[in-house]
Amino acid sequence: MTSDTDLDLIFRNAAGKKVTLNIEEPKADVTKAEIDAAMQVVVENNIFNTSGGDIVEAVQGRLRTTTLNPVEA
Repeated sequence: MTSDTDLDLIFRNAAGKKVTLNIEEPKADVTKAEIDAAMQVVVENNIFNTSGGDIVEAVQGRLRTTTLNPVEA
């Protein structure tokens, strides 16, 4: 059994659609303040293109942990 943690940064674009940026293996002690600050930089600097236009709002940051259990034959 193994587990993997990713950081999902969820934004809203100009078309009102949610856009998720996934960061693999964030540092173990990342804080909400650090996540919020990073998301604000993305919004303010308009550094990603989406099919629905510019990213206009930071919605939510979340840590997602996945546990993998191999199935034995």
